[in-house]
Amino acid sequence: MKKILFLVMMIGISLHGFAQDELNKKQQSIPPKNSENKEVIPPTEAPPKDEPLPLSKEPIVLKINPDELFNNNILYKREANVEGIFYRRNEYLGGFVTKSFTSTIRYRDAAFVDGDKIKVYLNDKVIEPEVVLDGSYKGFKINLVKGINKIDFEALNEGSASPNTAEFQVYDDKGEVIESSQWNVGKGYKAVIILYKE
Repeated sequence: MKKILFLVMMIGISLHGFAQDELNKKQQSIPPKNSENKEVIPPTEAPPKDEPLPLSKEPIVLKINPDELFNNNILYKREANVEGIFYRRNEYLGGFVTKSFTSTIRYRDAAFVDGDKIKVYLNDKVIEPEVVLDGSYKGFKINLVKGINKIDFEALNEGSASPNTAEFQVYDDKGEVIESSQWNVGKGYKAVIILYKE
């Protein structure tokens, strides 16, 4: 019985050793059938880079009086005349003329990431009801209508460190920077940029 058991074990060990022989051979890669015909992949639209880019060329600036713009008490909170507090007011970020069909708007917390929240409007209609600003860019793409395209960023809070601060970038449909700047507004106030499509 011991001899039979020994014989079965020896056969099992030898078979096991032969089975492992395949793993010792080096792998050979299979060459492609026809390496000359490579499939051409069309380029995709590249998102804007995180670093602020230099302005492409001097943008055409609209001549708009911010006092007249912020005169509407329904749309804009009145400036608080508190001595030493500069941010309890609406902020006009500029008006720019473009021939672009679309625009990409991106924003992030400009200073200490402290929980700043904003609401975004396009031509007085809410398009982003609540956005929490953090260290990385967030944003959206809009189709520009002929004429005025007014974008309002309303501060829903001031985070743990006043005021509500953000860095923003506006790009045209070619990925070139139209404007890049910052806002500093108090709770309930708005930062406004206007794009005029020719």
